[in-house]
Amino acid sequence: MLLPVTLCAAAAAGVLAIWLMIRVGQVRNSEGVSVGDGGNDKVIRRMRAHANFVETMPFALALIAAIEIAGKGSVWLPYVAGLFVLGRIAHAFGMDENGFGKGRLIGTMITLLTFLGLAAVAVLIAAQVI
Repeated sequence: MLLPVTLCAAAAAGVLAIWLMIRVGQVRNSEGVSVGDGGNDKVIRRMRAHANFVETMPFALALIAAIEIAGKGSVWLPYVAGLFVLGRIAHAFGMDENGFGKGRLIGTMITLLTFLGLAAVAVLIAAQVI
């Protein structure tokens, strides 16, 4: 069974993971921190942006795949998957801002709303409501 939405979302996740790794490496290099975070706020922020991505993306991919396997969401699921990826990008840029920056807030809200929506659809599919 071909899962084009899941495959594209996973491909985007792979590229995004590489981008986040590069961003961590860049700030480590510029701040002279080779291992750990060195107590450096910039390094901590970049590391947390990457870790937060790694903590959230598997759940999104699992929900996207489950919905796609169930044969639901063919019209709207690609947009939700794309929006989720954009939210993770916004979150990463927002983590560079001081405090709870606008990008971080937008990325967090997109992630939470995406999870809520995908989880609700998954429950409705399981209950055979849709």
